[in-house]
Amino acid sequence: MTIRNLDYLFKPKSVALIGASTRPGSVGAVIARNLFGSGFNGPVMPVNPKYVAVEGVLAYKDVASLPLAPDLAVIATPAHTVPRLIAELGARGTRAAVIISAGFKENGDPRGAVLQQSVLDAAQPHLLRIVGPNCVGIMVPGHGLNASFAHLSPRRGRLAFVAQSGAVITSVIDWAQPRGVGFSHLVSLGDVADVDFGDMLDYLAGDPDTDAILLYMEAVVNARKFMSAARAAARVKPVVVVKAGRSQAAARAAASHTGALAGNDAVYDAVFRRAGMLRVHTLDELFTAAEILATTRLPAGDRLAIVSNGGGIGIMATDALGYMGGHLAQLAPETIAALDKVLPANWSHGNPVDIIGDAPPERYEAALAPLLQDPNVDAVLALHAPVAVADGVEAARAVIRAVKAQPGKTLVTSWVGDQAARAGRLVFSENRIGTCRTPEEAVRAFMYLERYRSGRLALMQTPPSVPEQFEPDAARARYVCQQALADHREWLSADEVAELFAAYHLPLVPPRHADSPAAAAQAAAQIGQPVALKIRSPDILHKTDVGGVALDLPNADAVLRAAEQMLERVASKRPDARIEGFQVEPMLDRSRSHELIVGVAVDPQFGPFVLFGAGGTAVEVLNDTALGLPPLNMRLAHELIGHTRVYELLKGHRGLPGANLDAIALTLIKVAQMAADVNELIELDINPLLASPDGVLAVDVRVRVAAVAEPAVPRLAIRPYPKALETAVVVGDGRELLLRPILPEDEPMLQKSFEQLTPEQVRLRFFVPMKELGHSLAARLTQIDYNREMALILTEHGIPGTTEIFGVVRIAADPDNERAEYAVVVPEHMTGQGLGALLMRQIIDYARTRGIREVWGDVLRENAAMLGLVRKLGFRVKDDPDDPSVVRVTLDLTTPPPR
Repeated sequence: MTIRNLDYLFKPKSVALIGASTRPGSVGAVIARNLFGSGFNGPVMPVNPKYVAVEGVLAYKDVASLPLAPDLAVIATPAHTVPRLIAELGARGTRAAVIISAGFKENGDPRGAVLQQSVLDAAQPHLLRIVGPNCVGIMVPGHGLNASFAHLSPRRGRLAFVAQSGAVITSVIDWAQPRGVGFSHLVSLGDVADVDFGDMLDYLAGDPDTDAILLYMEAVVNARKFMSAARAAARVKPVVVVKAGRSQAAARAAASHTGALAGNDAVYDAVFRRAGMLRVHTLDELFTAAEILATTRLPAGDRLAIVSNGGGIGIMATDALGYMGGHLAQLAPETIAALDKVLPANWSHGNPVDIIGDAPPERYEAALAPLLQDPNVDAVLALHAPVAVADGVEAARAVIRAVKAQPGKTLVTSWVGDQAARAGRLVFSENRIGTCRTPEEAVRAFMYLERYRSGRLALMQTPPSVPEQFEPDAARARYVCQQALADHREWLSADEVAELFAAYHLPLVPPRHADSPAAAAQAAAQIGQPVALKIRSPDILHKTDVGGVALDLPNADAVLRAAEQMLERVASKRPDARIEGFQVEPMLDRSRSHELIVGVAVDPQFGPFVLFGAGGTAVEVLNDTALGLPPLNMRLAHELIGHTRVYELLKGHRGLPGANLDAIALTLIKVAQMAADVNELIELDINPLLASPDGVLAVDVRVRVAAVAEPAVPRLAIRPYPKALETAVVVGDGRELLLRPILPEDEPMLQKSFEQLTPEQVRLRFFVPMKELGHSLAARLTQIDYNREMALILTEHGIPGTTEIFGVVRIAADPDNERAEYAVVVPEHMTGQGLGALLMRQIIDYARTRGIREVWGDVLRENAAMLGLVRKLGFRVKDDPDDPSVVRVTLDLTTPPPR
């Protein structure tokens, strides 16, 4: 389930409180007080056989006695009673429940887990949605709903806050009250038996009363569902998250708190970045980010101009900006000249702009005018320290006048202090201008805006085509891994690694094996250049640690001596290890190469992830790595490289040439594809991967495999490209084309295909005239989530992003995967070959396999060709009562297709 029946939770017309009480201080009494005292415009029905009335309202002895089926039930009774109550409520017609009660899965007792499953089993036949158990409850101030035992009723606002922890919910309400922060929704998920973060993201993304979504998370239960919902939500409004359990001790505490694994915190970083969410680390930061994102326009970049009536606070802001990765704007000469005319002679003559402590309000206005016009400035931070000779409130009003006169730039403010500065900050708040208490907090707020802007921009960037088309042999790769498992081995041999890498076209130093020192010397003689000698043992993973590596051996005699000594060293340090001989490799010229590490591991929540960073023997000491989720494309791979410090070296440094970054990115793509294809692969370590201007070469590789059962949930957090949908199609003119899912790389060719549409085709498809398919829309049409959308294109065989597109058909499903809207278009020069019908049949067949129950679309009444096509395909055609120019067409997929 996703958002089905969630309106009954958050917009109920009637509520029943099971376990209502009049006993002072009891949970049932507090919830009753909150329900009756929050302005809910509907019946609230207390249920408890002990009382005649609760809060002055007639109480009912049980669910059967209720005069009507409540939309929402709030349950605060002992845990063992809850499954029966859910069954009774579902039978009455209730479609949502908040279970306050504890005593389920969270306590680690297997009986609690069984009890929780019993609750879900009772709810499922009725599609009854559950928040909790073990939660504080839910609050929707705009609906007058406070179904919680919180100590305060929150203000109404446009921020939604969702948390697993009830204590965090009540603390946040307490924090927000004196600050005037209001909420559209406050939701305590508790043990997340049913309604989870994915459901809430889908619901709140479509909620018109919510401007930003705030999350406090301890763990994710369904990774793919969460990622799909998060990526969709982050495209339409800010999503800011605090993830608890960053340290190992906190992760253990979070696991015991929620009954779910907390996972690798670095993986969560990668997840949030991939989804376009903004991660912060404290509740204070959470609300700073939310407030600034809700009130302030996004900057065009990270170049900040600072204007202040005090040098000290300007310098503090400058320090904070550098520390947080922003850049101080270089003011244009024209701006300096303009400031010279309006500021005292002893102003700072640079950025930060110190307008001197005696600055009257008019000086702020005069200084801001040229700064807001400077093309080198993306945003302005206005700072003010209280002084006796100037009014801070009037200074705030002067800033507002300046920004209204020049409205194109981002403005952040900080009236520093408390008692004297409070009134100035209030002026900004009343005018919906972002304001903070300290210079550092203001700079942090600006960087939240910049991180959110750059993150959204990255999501919409068009990835370049892969420079090399490669067809991996996934079946061969899986066979190699399965053969090792059949031999009861978890680590692949050097020969198996070579075969695995060959299946994915990954460059690898070819291994030469020798079963004795003499054979190693002979192999070295055949190579005819200095060599590296390595011990071969299935029991030794880190060869250097036991003296199992010798480098730069010049000839066969040196190899013979080194091999004999190596056997002695290894035997003394690892007498238990099985020795299978030696591996002899040519010494590589590393003078122009960088040592990198590329790896794969599997996270318990989010599945396989790819690691990249600085490699070599000091990899742990350097600690310079970044993680990414498969699948990857060229943009994502380059972004992953850019998140490491070694990236600066890879661009070239002090005589060492830059590496071939595209070759590194392509390696990451291939490794990510391998992780997606080969379920048995649970650990891969390429260290080092040598990167030079000429390309890359894997030198030392370890691969670990494990037998895996078919997972209950998808292994990958992001549904990969569905290659199985590719099919060859012979069209009417005799050409063989490829019908395949769309890729982000297809954006340029989709735009070219749009140019071939006639103006009438464009109007009939998009309902409005359009001269071009802009980047923003084209990116949205090509960068799709295969988990909830599908677009099939008819194109030529070849590298995606370089082949012409001859037709597109797509569906976009609702979050419940119940209904999907379709669209189809074929360029004018390709019409008359039955391609529209072909594309529609393909997408309808796909929708059936996905379990979608109905395909629908809105068609202009004058579009006779489309209406004729859908009638032939079995669609029903109905008038749109709200628009006589449009008809609604629907196809029921629950009945078998006609033969």
